[in-house]
Amino acid sequence: MLENISNFILLRNIRAKSLQKRFFNCIESEFAEEFLELLLKLMSLVFFLNKDFKRNIENFNGRYLFKSRDNKITMAAIFRDNQMKVYEKAIDRTNITVTFCDGKALMDYLLSPKPDILGSILRQDVTIDGNLNYLYKFAYMAKHLQLMVAGRA
Repeated sequence: MLENISNFILLRNIRAKSLQKRFFNCIESEFAEEFLELLLKLMSLVFFLNKDFKRNIENFNGRYLFKSRDNKITMAAIFRDNQMKVYEKAIDRTNITVTFCDGKALMDYLLSPKPDILGSILRQDVTIDGNLNYLYKFAYMAKHLQLMVAGRA
């Protein structure tokens, strides 16, 4: 009984739940960044190996920055000279910057069977700064890659 009173007074349960939530958010953000990095590097490799897929970036130049609002997630992709390079840092002079509210929003977007860019923007899960056509092009390439990996393209 005395232990329950001391836990209540010292707010141990509330602090424990708060720490648990912060811990899961940290893991979620790290997992989301690793997954995005894997997707981008796989895309870069497939551009190198598959000439049909490489047609998507012929004569295409673009600078993408993907990040989270809290800056725990930061990934960049640069398309230039029929190649794609991936960076785990912020870049300048981007054509589009996609800011996700958190790691969960990023994972929901990446793993969605039908990514809804407009819906994500309206729900404020995603903030876009730049030319939206670049995001549509990237979404197309990412979905095409997922279908190739699944053997449906």
